[in-house]
Amino acid sequence: MNYVKFYAKQLKKDNSIFKQQKLLIESQIKSSRQIFSHFGKGATFRKNARKYLKL
Repeated sequence: MNYVKFYAKQLKKDNSIFKQQKLLIESQIKSSRQIFSHFGKGATFRKNARKYLKL
């Protein structure tokens, strides 16, 4: 909880922190999409994901 309060105070002082955080999260989402797009869709996705996790 202390971290949340500290982070909120830092954001009030300098919102560039938020911009950096947003860039990081968007980058992670993009990477995840690229990785998981190779697994297919629906039942194929589940089958390929399980196969990948077993490795």
